Amino acid sequence: MGRKTKGPSSSRSWDAVANWYIGWAGAEGSRHHRELAIPAAMRLLALRPGERLLDIGCGAGALAPSVLAAGARYSGIDNSPKLIAHGRRHHGSEVRLVVADATKLASGSAFRREEFDAVSFLLSLQDINPLEAALASARWALRRGGRLVILMTHPCFRIPRQSGWGWDEARGLRYRRIDRYLTPLDIPMQEYGRKGRRGRGTTRSYHRPLQSYVSALAAAGFVVDALNEIPAPALPEETRALRLSSEEFPLFLAVRAMKSC
Repeated sequence: MGRKTKGPSSSRSWDAVANWYIGWAGAEGSRHHRELAIPAAMRLLALRPGERLLDIGCGAGALAPSVLAAGARYSGIDNSPKLIAHGRRHHGSEVRLVVADATKLASGSAFRREEFDAVSFLLSLQDINPLEAALASARWALRRGGRLVILMTHPCFRIPRQSGWGWDEARGLRYRRIDRYLTPLDIPMQEYGRKGRRGRGTTRSYHRPLQSYVSALAAAGFVVDALNEIPAPALPEETRALRLSSEEFPLFLAVRAMKSC
């Protein structure tokens, strides 16, 4: 069960599960990264040759190959030294990967204020708290008129431990069950460490309703100008009912917002 989010915190727990994450996603992302999330983010970023992108919560830099292929320059930050080290080994000197706190970018940063044309949160913002501090970092890094792209699991339909699929036998259809939505939640996810040992814990996911994201973007000086909802692809062997539910309930939400001043 999730619980309400409390005071400001920024999880450092991903370093403890870095080996598991690398084994699952690698340096170029999972299947859902490669086939859905990255193409959707790149369409909204619309990067031009020579532009500079900062990827906040970059992990091992799964977005980097697509950014470089567009002729743009890639920098990424993450709180996990292990993920950053893996990304550096994999992607080489063409990218700049830095260990940094996404909520405190302006404090002792390796980057300059307004250095970037675009900023991305690729499946990372839902794991960063507080939201307002993360968006303040994005604003600090962006030039005036720069664009921010957020790609996240859809907060209306994909709430860890509070949503799932159900089957209506009488109607022969699969439906999406939502147990909680409006209440912000701090949800434990991947466990790490051994029972009874110091350092045991879990990674966290922070559910927030859609209104929280829109309000926080506006308060940070961003104007939303695009929003895309992205369903998971239906599998060929799925029944008509399963295909319909896959097509109708989006897996990801992609938002683009411009720095207004």
